[in-house]
Amino acid sequence: MLDPDSRVPPYEQVRGHYAGRIADGELVAGTRLPTVRQLAAELGLAVNTVARAYRELEGAGLIETRGRAGTVVSARGDLAASAAVLAAEAFASRVTALGVSRSDAIAMAREALERRYPPSNEG
Repeated sequence: MLDPDSRVPPYEQVRGHYAGRIADGELVAGTRLPTVRQLAAELGLAVNTVARAYRELEGAGLIETRGRAGTVVSARGDLAASAAVLAAEAFASRVTALGVSRSDAIAMAREALERRYPPSNEG
């Protein structure tokens, strides 16, 4: 799951791994994820690193924490919106790995969207 030679931070690699598995349908709603401590130990990472990845996934609506019941893949949210969030996250991860600056990445995304959604004259 982790590439120690990657320019992508470990928390982002963990986030991307789980986001991809959720997007592919490999992890379905209700699937229980390892605890933060368990996954950190398995991967040899700090607990805070895994916790950050889980927070990012939760912020995207892909997982939810249920206290003592653990962390599970979320069933809530619009599937199209979730897929769009995953696509945006994948783009961000990829341009970061390529060393593209934040401002250049935003400009590239804006240009791509403008090609797909040309401005209308409707005001």
